[in-house]
Amino acid sequence: MATHGVRPRRVLTVPNLLSALRLLGVPIFLWLALGPRADGWALTVLALAGVTDWLDGKIARRLGQISRLGELLDPTADRLYILATLVALSVRGIAPWWFTGLLIARDAVLGLFLVPLRRAGVGPLPVHFFGKTATMTLLYALPLLLLGSWNGPVPHAARTVGWAFALWGLALYWYAGFLYGGQAVRLLARTRRGHHDGSVEAATSRKARV
Repeated sequence: MATHGVRPRRVLTVPNLLSALRLLGVPIFLWLALGPRADGWALTVLALAGVTDWLDGKIARRLGQISRLGELLDPTADRLYILATLVALSVRGIAPWWFTGLLIARDAVLGLFLVPLRRAGVGPLPVHFFGKTATMTLLYALPLLLLGSWNGPVPHAARTVGWAFALWGLALYWYAGFLYGGQAVRLLARTRRGHHDGSVEAATSRKARV
């Protein structure tokens, strides 16, 4: 039994298998969207990814199969789906490249903190409420933009709602990024201060023994 606050290092669990299947859907979606441009099937892949995203979390909590691997796979799959959809929409001219660039730039900026955090022995930052909300908003928006590339009143409405979600998601994504960045800076400062205090304490102890 895992101790309180520590995630078990399980690998072969139902939620992890669902997350792995979701990851396998990323290249399939890209091929459907950019190859034959079978948008109906591409949207089906996105819908199935959304269902498995909901299922793996529910099953993990219900069966007590929450694991560290699952906590890493889940946000990774979300980000890859967002990236894949953004690339497909931009290549096809459905979404402008500046929109894609701003979303990618946010992750690139946060990526600069990964190396110093790892060196300091700090694991991945816990997911913030605003980060979850931004991700879910974008995961709703991007399929609507793909649907909005068709002709007709329903696609027109989907495009309007999709851009409302997309711009709101972009703002939330960057706001969450600032929160993550501030959290990373505070953790690094606390870690350095702890190392410094530990070094001073050790030096004082050595002097006391001399």
